[in-house]
Amino acid sequence: MATAGKVIKCKAAVAWEPGKPLSIEEVEVAPPQAHEVRIQIVATGLCHTDLYFLYEAGETKLFPAILGHEGAGIVESVGPGVTKFKPGDKVIPLFVPQCGECKFCLSPKTNVCDKNWISQGEGLMPDKTSRFTCKGKPIYHFMGTSTFSEYTVVADISVTKINDSAPLDKVCLLGCGISTGYGAALNTAKVEPGSSCAVFGLGAVGLATVMGCKAAGASRIIAVDTNKDKFIKAEEFGATEFVNPNDYSKPIQEVLIELTKGGVDYSFECVGSVTVMRAALEACQRGWGTSVVVGYTNVADMSTRPLQLVYGRTWKGTYFGGWKSVESVPTLVNDYMAKKIKLDEFITHTLPLDRVNEAFDLMTSGKRYSVHIFLKLAS
Repeated sequence: MATAGKVIKCKAAVAWEPGKPLSIEEVEVAPPQAHEVRIQIVATGLCHTDLYFLYEAGETKLFPAILGHEGAGIVESVGPGVTKFKPGDKVIPLFVPQCGECKFCLSPKTNVCDKNWISQGEGLMPDKTSRFTCKGKPIYHFMGTSTFSEYTVVADISVTKINDSAPLDKVCLLGCGISTGYGAALNTAKVEPGSSCAVFGLGAVGLATVMGCKAAGASRIIAVDTNKDKFIKAEEFGATEFVNPNDYSKPIQEVLIELTKGGVDYSFECVGSVTVMRAALEACQRGWGTSVVVGYTNVADMSTRPLQLVYGRTWKGTYFGGWKSVESVPTLVNDYMAKKIKLDEFITHTLPLDRVNEAFDLMTSGKRYSVHIFLKLAS
């Protein structure tokens, strides 16, 4: 392409400091270096993790930054040593890399990858530098992806090629939340046919978890949320019952234990609240119940009484739903195209990049039962 090897100037939403709205700026995106890929982002979803980093994580050194980690796009150019991608390929950048060589990638027990772990956490590329500059200042990368930019650069182990026919403005959602919730049920909990499940929180991740429980054959899927309007959407994804904690004077775990005569086989916390994490665990059946922490928070410790675990309950966490990213995401894309999983039904708003702050407002307004917003960056 004509831009290969050159600095590209484009629009991006820059987070200059924590707690402040994003600013639409012209940024410079340097060419990819060895084992890197430069991508034109076509569409990107908004995830609560972006919101958390900007408004809730507190002071951090990783500003200014370009956020975003649920994107899909087209390869613009590749750096030296890249053999699996070429300009024109449709791809999804991945915040969970898969090098295929480290002890984690070689183990079937996890989907974590050890390579580039430190540099990604520092907001940098593997060589400890940035490919973004704005107004003469280097800009940090975010989760190795930075999809709130018309162009981004990622490591070649943090991107996967997908079906050429895939609609990028839909499959971008498989970059994080939908895959995480769906995989939490299928891969992490390994929900069994005929089992009972409770899903706490009916945002995008929660609904994807409901979808995963249904796909696994659960016979009873109890959706738990304080917004009764969300049950209509939850039912569409497979929920069989709805429980609103505000309707009861007792703890929600006691309510679920009574409803199920002992507790559910599987529970999923999709809120990011340590209080809800405890409730989800204690709502599980004594002896074999499994509770999966899907929501994220880093501001408080979770706790429970030791006997909750001694009695046979299992408390687990999930990272990107347990999917081995590079090899699994293309399969999820194909499953969507074969109508085995839903994506269109998650999308409630489509906005251009320069309305990203409005998108965050929609996410936090509390006025909607809607699920997912994405930004259209290119046609």
